[in-house]
Amino acid sequence: MGKYEVTQEQWEGVMGKNPSYTKGAKLPVNNVSWNDCQDFIKKLNAKTKGGYRLPTEAEWEYSCRAGTTTEYSFGDSIKPKDANWNHNFISLKELENQYQQGKVKPEVVGSYKSNAFGLYDMHGNVCEWCEDWRGDYPKGLVTDPKGPDSGESRVLRGGSFIVVARVTRLANRSYYSPSDRGDSLGFRLARTP
Repeated sequence: MGKYEVTQEQWEGVMGKNPSYTKGAKLPVNNVSWNDCQDFIKKLNAKTKGGYRLPTEAEWEYSCRAGTTTEYSFGDSIKPKDANWNHNFISLKELENQYQQGKVKPEVVGSYKSNAFGLYDMHGNVCEWCEDWRGDYPKGLVTDPKGPDSGESRVLRGGSFIVVARVTRLANRSYYSPSDRGDSLGFRLARTP
């Protein structure tokens, strides 16, 4: 699992352009769809020894949890010092206003303490695309489950800088069409050796 969310600098190095709303080399790339992530991964694998991919939803949650049984990888509550999220509980209208003024935005990757696995920004900053289609969880105990073979929406995990605390919980699931883009949508890589 990638230690950090993919940065704008990394995206530009592979794709040659930066789709992000808020620009900065060390900020997470945002405004990317699931389909865009697949294009990035295809080009990255062609330039390297390969094996890069999006994590499955189960891999993402396991990596975020980092051996804990709490709501967040650092306990049962979240504070502003823990992650980049909408901790001021401002309305959507005010959030949009502050975003336009640059007061609410993604932060440089690794700005907050890592979890026990050494992974940064698993809560907040940008929502992270996962490989899986959205579907119901399987019944009973399963090891390393995969999502359904098809669907209409892909899963995102982790919450972002624009959401309230409950959306950044490690078990929270969001989902969008694979072609959707947004200022709070980014990703991190997984790699199969």
